[in-house]
Amino acid sequence: MKLFVRSLQFRISWIYILISILGIGVTGAVLYAGISRVVLQESVDSSQMAISKGGTYIVMYLDRLEVLAKTLADSPQTKRTLASKDKTGEHDVLTSIENVRETDPFIKSVIVIGKDGYVLSNEKSLNMTRSSNMMKEPWYAAAVQSRVPALTSARMQNFSMNKTDWVISMSQEIRDDSGRNLGVVLLDVEYKGFEDYLNKLNLGSEGYVYILNDQNEVVYNKDVSYYTDPAKRQQLIALKEGPQGYDKEQNRLVYQTRLEGTDWTLVGVSSLDGLRQVRIQLQRTFLTVAAALLVLILLTSPWIAKGITRPVRRLESAMQQVQGGLLTISVPETGVTEVQGLARHFNVMVQEIRQLLKDKEAKEQALRLHELSVLHSQINPHFLYNTLDTIVWMAEFQDTDRVIATTKALAEFFQLSLSGGSEFTTIEKELAHVSQYLFIQKERYGDKLSYDISSDSSVKEITIPKIILQPLAENALYHGIREMSGPGKIEIRCGKTEDGRIEFIVKDDGAGFDPARLGQISGSSRLGGVGIRNVDERLKLYYGPHYGIELHSSSGKGTEVIISIPDPQNTKGEQEK
Repeated sequence: MKLFVRSLQFRISWIYILISILGIGVTGAVLYAGISRVVLQESVDSSQMAISKGGTYIVMYLDRLEVLAKTLADSPQTKRTLASKDKTGEHDVLTSIENVRETDPFIKSVIVIGKDGYVLSNEKSLNMTRSSNMMKEPWYAAAVQSRVPALTSARMQNFSMNKTDWVISMSQEIRDDSGRNLGVVLLDVEYKGFEDYLNKLNLGSEGYVYILNDQNEVVYNKDVSYYTDPAKRQQLIALKEGPQGYDKEQNRLVYQTRLEGTDWTLVGVSSLDGLRQVRIQLQRTFLTVAAALLVLILLTSPWIAKGITRPVRRLESAMQQVQGGLLTISVPETGVTEVQGLARHFNVMVQEIRQLLKDKEAKEQALRLHELSVLHSQINPHFLYNTLDTIVWMAEFQDTDRVIATTKALAEFFQLSLSGGSEFTTIEKELAHVSQYLFIQKERYGDKLSYDISSDSSVKEITIPKIILQPLAENALYHGIREMSGPGKIEIRCGKTEDGRIEFIVKDDGAGFDPARLGQISGSSRLGGVGIRNVDERLKLYYGPHYGIELHSSSGKGTEVIISIPDPQNTKGEQEK
């Protein structure tokens, strides 16, 4: 017995057992930590996307209300009636008010009030403070002084816990042609119009979302008691001002987003139920597998130890080669049965690794194509919604020529976007695509936007990935031109360079930004956003890491974005690729 304990077979058996136990524990711990980390990140990303999506819906809805309020405020009929108190014009204004109400079922009332207290509205009896000098009213003064349509609490209604009676008001100043104040347009929107967007967010069984303004007043919470209970309201403020992101102790995510054009902050709290369930299942699976493997090791170790020395060295050598990156190795399935099994499983594992690497490469390619489809889906709904809304109001004011021109431009824009289902197009069609986009936006923004597009005739028939210029033009408009108080211009140029490349330059004279606060791309500052990231990654996928987007900007001086791709007619550019 003593000799057996000291034998190599016995020692190899116990060393094998001990190492196997340690290996199972470490592997299980690493796999558990790795899978948990991946699932956690996916859960966090999904929750953040849901919260951001809710904020986007609210901003889109507010943008639409802003267009309605501005259209009514800029109407010549409205200005003329307030300026002259012409009774014959009241009917036209009231008709416009009814047209505005019919565009949205959640608009409860539309009020046009002059600076002297003169009122036109769909409501017969108004419960609001008025005077002969409306500038003395705080809500009226706030609407006049605001540079954008102001969200206000102008309606002096008694507060109740019945949300069906609540309204949120948006105001827009009315000015005459000389810029002097004539009055204010006030839209009262039913509270449910905002609430419906937020109730649909999937944030887990214990998740919720709420909105606070800059004065930390509750704008929205599904539990109405938070509106009147100071202690509960303080809890919401503490969450907003506290640490953001994933809280491991409470297994929840706190994420907030600022609603553009308002003083509102949307705060979402996700309970991450899926993460908790996955972790429990992982623990059960790892414990079951570990127990089964330990039983198997204890039963087979005495037999494995008899012939393990020579075959294991061969197997170890093969593993080292695989670790070094050689996946074509194959171990002969010779020796005792147990070693043959190890060799066979090893060969199967190598084959599966090779297959997994192929699958990973295919999935990455599919992901790139999916990102392009995501870009398409982001362009279509919001842009189409705003364009159709603009066309409706052109038709409302019987501007037939502009309706026809804008509709034709929209049809050609989407026709060029589809390009017969191909992922590629010609430079000429890509320039036509962005031209139609800017024409439509010009119809919407008027004199605030101007643009110029030019290119060398020699590059028009060159084939390129489609939809690479429109996201940059959109970025220049929304983050550059629209941020300015005055008009702005977008310039797009295309031509060949001396070093064998084709360059696209998208330049605006808008607000610009500080490059120091952003990441780096190809040595130059890069502005974030799904669209511009998608363009850069697609170009690098098609042409290599030397091509893509360079971005230069300065606060208050505009932004210049440069796209470079190889010239297929130039061998120098192909060699660089």
